[in-house]
Amino acid sequence: MRSQVVESGRMHPNIQAVLESTYLQGNPWSRAREKRYQWAADLNLRVLAPGDYADNLLYICCTSCYDPRCQQVIRSLVSILQQTDVDFGVLGTEETCCCSEQLRMGELGMFEELAKANLDVIRHRRFRRIVTVSPHCLNALRSDYPDLGVPVLHYTQLLAELLEEGRLKIPRTVDFTVTYHDPCYLGRRNRIYDEPRTILTALAGDRFLEFDRRRETSLCCEGGGGRMWTESAGQGRLAETRVLDAIAMSANVIASACPFCLLTLEDAVKTTSSEERVRIRDLAELVAETL
Repeated sequence: MRSQVVESGRMHPNIQAVLESTYLQGNPWSRAREKRYQWAADLNLRVLAPGDYADNLLYICCTSCYDPRCQQVIRSLVSILQQTDVDFGVLGTEETCCCSEQLRMGELGMFEELAKANLDVIRHRRFRRIVTVSPHCLNALRSDYPDLGVPVLHYTQLLAELLEEGRLKIPRTVDFTVTYHDPCYLGRRNRIYDEPRTILTALAGDRFLEFDRRRETSLCCEGGGGRMWTESAGQGRLAETRVLDAIAMSANVIASACPFCLLTLEDAVKTTSSEERVRIRDLAELVAETL
């Protein structure tokens, strides 16, 4: 049905702008393709050329590249990987939107075209596995793309692995109470529940509290499927319920591991509370702050 709406041209103007930007610039945020890696200008990232090898290919989503708030998260993750001597490289400006949300908005033709473009770039590099920043990219590369022939991990799985191997050491625990919001595309879609909790247990010990609605019964933030670019009508969003639940359990921080969740939950804080009562942080930020 969504595909028929897209083909008829009767989609919401915001969605139309997202699709046009994705087609023209390779991202849904109406930003220039050549500015995709401006956030990393001072980080000395290794951009893989055709034929180059890295143990890990770090696939960085559009939101992390272009949104100023999410840029803080990816900079934190890069800092962790560099401090733990993880061998990784990136695709640079040749990386294109994974097109997960555009597919779910009904733009099937665009998905096929951009997925092929991404595959052409990826397959000309050599690596042992792909590590994604966004659960939506994880799901697209795992489930929507043809078999890539290598494992596709979320960054929380890599950090949990580094913890287990002793390469990542948390020198101190946080001095606040934190709870965890399971992103839909990390949890229900890909069954990645334990690794984020391994990280949070190392970070917070007994100051890590669980929501009543967690894991398989976690609430959706309502950011996926194109909802990031449209407004909800009617009653409050589920992200606002999430914030109110955290306040009720006296949590100081809601942690998550998804760019969409980070942004929708932060918006919910502005409409339901104040940052003095509850803050939204990504797991990568929390880990980086302890190193």
